[in-house]
Amino acid sequence: MATPVAEQAKSGTLPLTATIGALGVVYGDIGTSPLYALKEAAKAASNGGTPTHGAILGVASLILWALILIISVKYAMLIMRADNRGEGGIVALLALLSARNARPGTWRAQLLVVGLIGAALLYGDGAITPAISVLSAIEGLKVDAPSLTPVVMPMTVAILISLFIMQKQGTGFIGKIFGPVMLGWFVVLALLGIHGIIKAPTVLAALSPLYAFEFLTHQDFHVSFAILGAAFLAVTGGEAMYADMGHFGRNPIRLAWFAVALPALVLNYFGQAALLITDATAIGNPFYQLAPDWAQYPLVAFAALATVIASQAIISGVFSLTQQSIQLGFLPRMRITHTTSHAIGQIYVPLVNWLLAAATLGAVIGFGTSDALAGAYGIAVSLLMAITTLLAALIAIQWGYSPIIVIAVNGFFLVIDCIFFAANSTKLIEGGWFPLLLAGAVAFLMLTWRRGVRLVERARANLRQPEEDLIETAVSRCHARLPGTAVFLASVPNGVPLALTQFVKHNHCLHERVLLVTVLIEELPRIPDEDRAEVIGVVPGITRVILRYGFMQYPTIYQGLVLACNQGKLPGIDLSDITYYIGRETIIPSEDVPGMWVWRESVFAFLQRNAERSAAFFGVPTRQVVEFGTEIEI
Repeated sequence: MATPVAEQAKSGTLPLTATIGALGVVYGDIGTSPLYALKEAAKAASNGGTPTHGAILGVASLILWALILIISVKYAMLIMRADNRGEGGIVALLALLSARNARPGTWRAQLLVVGLIGAALLYGDGAITPAISVLSAIEGLKVDAPSLTPVVMPMTVAILISLFIMQKQGTGFIGKIFGPVMLGWFVVLALLGIHGIIKAPTVLAALSPLYAFEFLTHQDFHVSFAILGAAFLAVTGGEAMYADMGHFGRNPIRLAWFAVALPALVLNYFGQAALLITDATAIGNPFYQLAPDWAQYPLVAFAALATVIASQAIISGVFSLTQQSIQLGFLPRMRITHTTSHAIGQIYVPLVNWLLAAATLGAVIGFGTSDALAGAYGIAVSLLMAITTLLAALIAIQWGYSPIIVIAVNGFFLVIDCIFFAANSTKLIEGGWFPLLLAGAVAFLMLTWRRGVRLVERARANLRQPEEDLIETAVSRCHARLPGTAVFLASVPNGVPLALTQFVKHNHCLHERVLLVTVLIEELPRIPDEDRAEVIGVVPGITRVILRYGFMQYPTIYQGLVLACNQGKLPGIDLSDITYYIGRETIIPSEDVPGMWVWRESVFAFLQRNAERSAAFFGVPTRQVVEFGTEIEI
């Protein structure tokens, strides 16, 4: 079930609420890039000195055409066509390519690895974005009052800690003001830019892409790469257009970009460039120096609010990505709290929240300034953009588009992505290692968990009884039936659950009614209620129930059974008088069983021991649960 805004958006209309909402959630990150992007690019172009007139025009032109080519053409016009029933993002791409169930060694299995690396890169981006955004906003205090420099770091840390503490309360109220506040922010960006352009209208010559091309080609190779890496900061956050498509719809996101965000960003970047043309000493912080003296402190406060909104959007995105990854079996089960009952997507993942908080605060304290953080920013996003372009090309070919056209168009953008990635790779030693280290750790855990789950399922298959044995047991051996209904959770929709095997082995009887319940996560965003439950009779008294959910939905077994009962598929069952039998495996790493390296199996065993229990994760009433333990060697 989609949110009302999402339903209206997907219908093809352009509702004002969805368009304004997109400004707050989708464009919060890219909307705060003017705080640091042009400053860093101009510093790279001047190579530590005073930027020349030609360098300033070249940087402004480069940023403009990066916004046009990467955000406007690639993402808004092309990538957003590759949707999975209206949903976008790296997980939706993997679902479209059916990479999740690919056999090991096939090209689809290799795509899964690439896609999981792309998903992991979002975690690195999620740690850096709040750090550089909030820090660059608070640094505006130094422009008007250099004596306040010592309070910049403590204020930034305090704001970020407050932001992460606030997550458990939910963001429903704040979410309502995201859009209007960011609309006001873009208006301020445009007004500041116009104010600067009026003082030096010659900056409009940078509208020509020739300035960017000629400037880059006349620089030393290492200088050109440094400029490209800094200019790329202007487009970080653009990937949110695709990732958040399911929340607002394709058309409102496009309208918000072309009507509001793009014009405001271009005006502000050109205004900053115009200021540098008239006063090259303003390179220290051209954004804040665009504003008159009386507006400095209000602008710092407004920028801080805008960066908090941008940070909130990326944190919420990481929560959503985590939930989707858990549903598709890429991460272990974690406790997920729904912060509101009337809005889909309002979730809180405590473990991820505090790990992200630690990484973000570590970045702020470790790097110290937004200039230093700029060296860590961009490398993860540029690699993610290249992976997205590659996967979108494969989907276009899969959908029947001409391979020649797809290779020509996506190949062109892939070359641009690779150039930017190569340029950002020069920042590796300066700090680019930090988001890559985070992404590498997450990707390792994802791949280890994925591989471990397959090994456990293979071991289960060897232990699991065939369905024929269950029928024989029910008919021939279990003459006594216990009163009531028993539910046995099954990981696959065939065979006999290990918990049921253990129950019969020790008790030599069965309940009057037995439900074998399996939860399947489909490679679709959402499954409608009428298709939720499939009921299959095995023998009298034993029924198999398959509950299907999309990867954007939260799988609740109790609610699924309630739905099946209300639809008449499970007549005569009192859900308040059911006993749920759940298996809980203890993983034993072993060198004698083929699988992963033992140390990696030990990592998987640690993750499995600390994963959220099945009963809690699947919403089973805790007072009705009985667990059966089993040791499994992998």
